[in-house]
Amino acid sequence: MIFVVGNSRSGTTMMGRILGKHPSVYTFGELHFFGQLCTPPFSSELGEKTAEELASELYCIQREGYRTHGNSRRFLGEAQAFLERLSTYPDTSASLFEAFLYHETAENNKTIPCDQTPRNVFYIADILELYPNARIINMIRDPRDVLLSQKKKWKRRFLGGSDMPMKESLRDWVNYHPITISHIWRTAVNAADRFLQHDRVVSIYFEELLTHPHKTVKSLCDFVCITYTDEMLQVPQVGSSVAEDQPQQLGINPRRAHSWHSNATSGELSSAEIYLNQMITAALMKKHNYMPTSVRPNIASLTFHLLTFPVKLGGAFLFNLDRMKNIRETLKRRI
Repeated sequence: MIFVVGNSRSGTTMMGRILGKHPSVYTFGELHFFGQLCTPPFSSELGEKTAEELASELYCIQREGYRTHGNSRRFLGEAQAFLERLSTYPDTSASLFEAFLYHETAENNKTIPCDQTPRNVFYIADILELYPNARIINMIRDPRDVLLSQKKKWKRRFLGGSDMPMKESLRDWVNYHPITISHIWRTAVNAADRFLQHDRVVSIYFEELLTHPHKTVKSLCDFVCITYTDEMLQVPQVGSSVAEDQPQQLGINPRRAHSWHSNATSGELSSAEIYLNQMITAALMKKHNYMPTSVRPNIASLTFHLLTFPVKLGGAFLFNLDRMKNIRETLKRRI
């Protein structure tokens, strides 16, 4: 089993697409099993009704997309049929999730499931304990590039993500604030850094993947024990927050690295945003060799961001209540 994790907008989707090009790997959409569909302890006993509901939610998200799915009860029949076909009925949520991943992978004529939910970076310890055969790939990206991508994320609807509901675009706009985004990057990178020496966890820099794709992906294939193929690099250039989708254009686009710097002169990120980001992430930027730039923040803009922070934070909390199965547990892991 492969889990691709990392801070949001750090290249997890691209990595999932790359792995999904392998003849043995089936890449799922973002399932958000840990923390949203199910809360710890993941090895607690699971009742039949709860199992059916959980399987229905997994089918719904996988079939219709995490950000676009509807009512999961429409998949109850499919979920029941799936559970009935299992030789051993899952007695825990973790075993049900594993069974679902392998079943769907086999249905697509592949053998290795790959979950690409970024937020699983906060559940690395759980994954390693629950699934002894799991391999975890953690993606790291320059926090200023993440900031720019998050700032522009609400525009995905107009850059090729035409199926994105307006509510999701509004959620992305509300979620953005330089202090919030910078803090979450710091907690996500810190969460993964605890496992830097673990033999089943590897961290990949997004910039390294773009600059040396062949070398990086070949090394990853060795890590997950699969054979590298050149076809894995032929992924469509879609999903960016700063450029229109080009699904007909295949391959790794090296120009996506350091987008924040090339866009700084055009005002995509203000001096105050860059200043706040570098101040909050300074220690980890140094640890991961991201060089800070000298910047003098505009005082009016800096004051504006400081004053609006409580409002934006409150709005983000309210907009994301439906994504937290257990509010206290989610905040504890992410903050």
